[in-house]
Amino acid sequence: MNLLDRIRVVLINTSDSGNIGAAARAMKTMGLSDLVLVDPEEFPTAKATARASGAADVLHQAQVVETLDQALADRQLVFGTSARMRTIPWPVMSPREAVRIVENEPKDASIAIVFGREDAGLSNEELRRCHYHICIPGNEAYPVLNVASAVQVICYEMRLAALASQAAATPRGPVMPLQIPDWDEPLASAEDMERFLTHFEQTLLDIGFFDPANPKQLMTRARRLFMRTRMDRLEMNLMRGVLSTVQKRVKGQ
Repeated sequence: MNLLDRIRVVLINTSDSGNIGAAARAMKTMGLSDLVLVDPEEFPTAKATARASGAADVLHQAQVVETLDQALADRQLVFGTSARMRTIPWPVMSPREAVRIVENEPKDASIAIVFGREDAGLSNEELRRCHYHICIPGNEAYPVLNVASAVQVICYEMRLAALASQAAATPRGPVMPLQIPDWDEPLASAEDMERFLTHFEQTLLDIGFFDPANPKQLMTRARRLFMRTRMDRLEMNLMRGVLSTVQKRVKGQ
């Protein structure tokens, strides 16, 4: 499936229906068509149709749902558009860096890009639903973009990636390291990770979930999962605490 066909644009609680129409137009100019609206304040409207111009088909086939859960139910990779989390740091990248992540996903992975309200963006809870956050590096003195403009910029970058892929112009390289600014805890070391994985395997043995006589690829897949998460020390300590509690319960302590 074409990359652009796998990308869903999600607009949350849009207050101005004209922005919905403009977003639909931005999507169509870049070759995207999957639009989902979460609890829009006004839709459908003549204003939205007028602003969509030649993209009325994208607008009319847009899904309207009540919750973000419904919009993301079948998505495997979720990007949220925001400057940064307002409680704890989260991996933040530019649209072009987001493309590198997308290019290294499985060819059939379903993707969502979530855009927030015109006046307040995405809430912290909504941001937590996203694997990564995209920040458009605008003018520091005035970095605010209209939601349809933000849709245009990000969809443009995705289109460039799709065209390059179709033309086999660029190889599929490794994911570039994420720049995580002002992280509140040091990332776990390789040694910490090995100790955690040993603890995890022993816990699986204790609860009878892991059979070493028939290991299949369980620990290999578990290692891939946890290495991908890039846990910091506090997060790893949390997980080690959970595992220790499980072991105590199994042993009747």
